[in-house]
Amino acid sequence: MRIYGDIGISRYMRTLSVCIAVLFGCLMGLVHADAGASVAQHSNRDITFIATSDSHYDAFENEDRNDRNRDTIREMNAIITTSWPEHLGGKPISKPLGVLILGDVIDDGDRIFQGKHQTPRQWLLFQADFGLDGTDGLLDYPVFETWGNHDGPPIGKDRHGFSFQSQLKARNLLRQEKGLLTGLSSNGLHYSWDWNDVHFVQLGIYPADKQHAEIRYNSVWHDPQNALTFLKEDLAKHVGSSGRSVVLMSHCGIDADWWHEEDKKAFYESVRGYNVILYLYGHSGTGFRQWSPSGEGEILNCVNTGQTENGFFVIQITGDRIRLVYRVKHWIHTETLDGKPVRTWDGEWEWKHIVEIKI
Repeated sequence: MRIYGDIGISRYMRTLSVCIAVLFGCLMGLVHADAGASVAQHSNRDITFIATSDSHYDAFENEDRNDRNRDTIREMNAIITTSWPEHLGGKPISKPLGVLILGDVIDDGDRIFQGKHQTPRQWLLFQADFGLDGTDGLLDYPVFETWGNHDGPPIGKDRHGFSFQSQLKARNLLRQEKGLLTGLSSNGLHYSWDWNDVHFVQLGIYPADKQHAEIRYNSVWHDPQNALTFLKEDLAKHVGSSGRSVVLMSHCGIDADWWHEEDKKAFYESVRGYNVILYLYGHSGTGFRQWSPSGEGEILNCVNTGQTENGFFVIQITGDRIRLVYRVKHWIHTETLDGKPVRTWDGEWEWKHIVEIKI
């Protein structure tokens, strides 16, 4: 695996960062016993996609964030005119198969603001920008979203008559009708699909069945609704002992305190026999890390995908490697006369969090 420093492409960036080479043993990720044969059989695979999180669409306040999201979507659409950083080969980026949105799609999942119901408008703004299948919104690619802690409570638990999760369930049924899905949970919220031989599983707020008794966040809003059971059943049915590569997704990741350490260990034990090559999530920051509950043994490659208004990850999976890099706006930080910091985008984009993983 190689982790590179940030590379700016704007006129403000003058030097390339120092390359940090880290050598590991045989394989990165959780590798099933016959994974090598699977990789060998699919040496020609080339799966490119985009991952982001926390778009936080707003309504009747802070709608400037929505404009920043649209600037990011336009860059997603233009990514096919861009090349990978030189450290990752420098060749043109292929058309993404889709965009993953890992929760906190809207900012207020069940709220009245100054007498106005924010949630339906926030949802409609998201839907207009991201669409569903790449033909019905500003975005040129299919989108695969899940819910986070801002997106509202389970179906029927909302106070004001509009449910994000109800909309998600309806969209998942449409995806299923269009043949985009491989698996769908009985509650319609968790789902999976296949790109080439790689299996993707979308797991909601975090991969547990219910909120742990020691977690003090709102147990209604943050109910994971049997995500772990769906994951176990889906992997057993669609991956089994094949050694196929697996990519997992949720809103809260291993660095979030929204789920208990015991739940994280249960999740880890449920997937450690599979060839999990990536775990993608949002909520708490941006970057790449490797994790296991004890810090030893089989390791999960984890990507925290950051906020949509700032940028997105471009990820490619081939037969022998993963490469990923963060496409981010170049922000200028200044101070006003009263000493308050101001952040302004100068219209340029740059690369950060440049990682290459051999698989």
